[in-house]
Amino acid sequence: MFPKTFRLSRMDRRHREILWEKRRDLVWSLDPSDVYDGLLSRGIFTDDMIEEIKSSGPRRNQARQLVSDLETRGSLAYPAFLECLRETGQHTLAELLEGGDSVSVSVPVPLPVQPVVIPLPVPRNPKDFKKPGMGDAPEKLLPLKPTTLAIVSPEDETEIPRTPRTRRDSIQYYKMDATPCGVCLIINNVEFDAGTELKNRTGSDVDSEKLERRFRSLNFHVIVKRNLKCKHIRHELSQLAKMDHSEYDCCVVVILSHGTEASHNRFPGAVHGVDGPSVSVQNITNYLTGQCCPSLQGKPKLFFIQACGGGEKDTGFEVSPEEVQHTAVRLDEQADAIPTSSSSDSLSLSDEPDARASLPTPSDILVSYSTFPGYVSWRDTNTGSWYVDTLDCVLETNAATDDLATMLILLNHEVSQISAKGLYKQMPGSFNFLRKLFYFQAPKT
Repeated sequence: MFPKTFRLSRMDRRHREILWEKRRDLVWSLDPSDVYDGLLSRGIFTDDMIEEIKSSGPRRNQARQLVSDLETRGSLAYPAFLECLRETGQHTLAELLEGGDSVSVSVPVPLPVQPVVIPLPVPRNPKDFKKPGMGDAPEKLLPLKPTTLAIVSPEDETEIPRTPRTRRDSIQYYKMDATPCGVCLIINNVEFDAGTELKNRTGSDVDSEKLERRFRSLNFHVIVKRNLKCKHIRHELSQLAKMDHSEYDCCVVVILSHGTEASHNRFPGAVHGVDGPSVSVQNITNYLTGQCCPSLQGKPKLFFIQACGGGEKDTGFEVSPEEVQHTAVRLDEQADAIPTSSSSDSLSLSDEPDARASLPTPSDILVSYSTFPGYVSWRDTNTGSWYVDTLDCVLETNAATDDLATMLILLNHEVSQISAKGLYKQMPGSFNFLRKLFYFQAPKT
């Protein structure tokens, strides 16, 4: 028997953009259960697709999945969705979508609209196969501010094979409904011993206060520790690992300190205690692996590191004007770095009893760095670091609707637009070993 496919034209590009621009409002307000029958009767979704959306979780998750899937269902999906909104009394959302469209979409959708099923030809020799990339270019993610996210598709109307997705192929979500949802440990090193080469980190208290408020609003139990020596950093992490996290769904560690390069086989970098010695990021993550902390097995462990990855200063490279947003040039900046020296051998993992080089890469861990390994991380002495200030803004604006990976891309873009003294740049990044999509709980208002 030949495989089958749906013959669907692409959704109009403008309609796709409207869905993404209004996604926040749709996720917040849409009741998906009201429109399921209408979309099903119009042939926009199949029974299996509706069941998959229903199984994605609570109402907000279902709304997010429905909006995401809707754009893949052809040119009739958008007007059909508007008709369903009106029929079920969700006129505010219908008007919101119509307000973003320059063309009226009030034309009734014929009932029912069924997809045409056609067989796919079987190629008789390898030369008949279509080469990758022919006729259907990939979608491009446009760099935008954290409040919006748009996807633009080419105008190519080439018909492509489509088959209904099954649940086993779906990306799942981490459970995040405990109260509180987890512990957030913030280590804020500000004042360093006079005998070290490290300057005091003026402005770091601003970072700490911002993130304490932000994670409390996201329903975390927040613990803040200030000015810890290297051995005390290890002690606090050890105490965190010994806690019973059975009733929690997640764990977050934030470290604000000076940093440097370090030997590693998974996570690069190291952070300094106020007494000078450092602890590697790899060592930090090892405390919370499923083996060392059984009550966090299978649960997401998130690490946010505001520290330099080394002593290099990034002067960036020249691009066309449309690639760069106009942002204020920051003059009063400091770097969270100490130059590496011949004594850097002391940063190796050989003297760390809980560093297990033989372990496989741990699952369910994400480490977000304020800067690219080897480079400095900039901090404003009055408003705090670029990284934390932007992270706080992105979480405030997008945590209710976007998954963490998407928000980190927004964070990367925003920080990349800033410059120190009109010259130096900074590029955050992350090592993501999460197995599912991660959504924070809706922020408390």
